[in-house]
Amino acid sequence: MGIDRGSKVLFSDFVTDGAMWTGEGDREIRMLIPFSEPFTSAPAVMVGMSMWDIDAETNSRIDISSENITEKDFEIVFHTWGDTKVARIRADWVAFGEVADDDDWDVI
Repeated sequence: MGIDRGSKVLFSDFVTDGAMWTGEGDREIRMLIPFSEPFTSAPAVMVGMSMWDIDAETNSRIDISSENITEKDFEIVFHTWGDTKVARIRADWVAFGEVADDDDWDVI
């Protein structure tokens, strides 16, 4: 078993007047995250928010998940909707899965 983990700021839309801060309706950000070393098969990946900066004048509507998981990488998907204004988000993630071992046999 192997474990990989990381932390990534997904966006800072208040700085650039980006869609998460100034827009309305359905909005989504996807970020491809490579693993430090490949797993032997797609691992289990857990994603959570470690920092959020959201406008207090609107409802807080947030969905964060992992998708398109392979042995080499995965996508963090952040989604909001309605009038929610999100200034910035940092996501932390951890992946658990099988890794190659020096004692593994390659039988042909």
